[in-house]
Amino acid sequence: MPHRNPSGRTPLPSPHSTVIVEPPASRGPADLIHLAEGELLTFGRDMTSSGLHLPEPGISRLAGVISPVDSYWTLTNHSRHHTYAVENPEGAGEYLKVPPLRLRCPVPFEISRVVLPTTGGLVSFRVYAPEHGFDADIDTLTGNLTPVPFALDRTAKYFLVLVALCEPRLKDRSYVAIPTAEQVALRLRPLPSCQDITPSAVHYHIKYLADTKLRTGASATGAQGRKQEALVDFALRFNVVREEHLGLLP
Repeated sequence: MPHRNPSGRTPLPSPHSTVIVEPPASRGPADLIHLAEGELLTFGRDMTSSGLHLPEPGISRLAGVISPVDSYWTLTNHSRHHTYAVENPEGAGEYLKVPPLRLRCPVPFEISRVVLPTTGGLVSFRVYAPEHGFDADIDTLTGNLTPVPFALDRTAKYFLVLVALCEPRLKDRSYVAIPTAEQVALRLRPLPSCQDITPSAVHYHIKYLADTKLRTGASATGAQGRKQEALVDFALRFNVVREEHLGLLP
């Protein structure tokens, strides 16, 4: 059975630990629900003390089930009509959809926000998975080196342009407007290396990134705005630009 945490420790789990569920109205660590691998947590409108109670009209009496599996967890949607969204608060608008009656959908995010539609809006709760592991000791094979797919110079002006284009999405974590070339130029001019940058130069760097560096195929999409949006989507999808790169901006 799931159990609540009476200690005052941080809710973020360490490697190989349990999955932690933070209810919508959590007031602190004592409200957190810890799940070990093999345990189940049901959630819905008519849950008892052993489940996650979501007393909102429009949420099914038994809305779904959370189950830890190794270093990730799965979500079952018992609703016959509503799709649930699982958002990655640490990603740039990254999310997945769990359709009605979907069983054991794997969720790959370390931190997730589960969002359910109700008659009065949206209800959400958070799920913290164990920290993801990475192989740091993999043997290096002999032979020809694998070329780097995206060979970018992090000190070049074109990379500063790319970071400035991605900045709103990285900060807001949602679907927001992509800056125009004029806005990018204004954003970069306080930097000594970009004092004379113009919107025309920004357009040149965008074309260079799309055609040569990242090869997004966006140069033939028509409107400049769509080209820039495709470039940002590509850079964020493959982590070409990350939060730490925002430190390059003024």
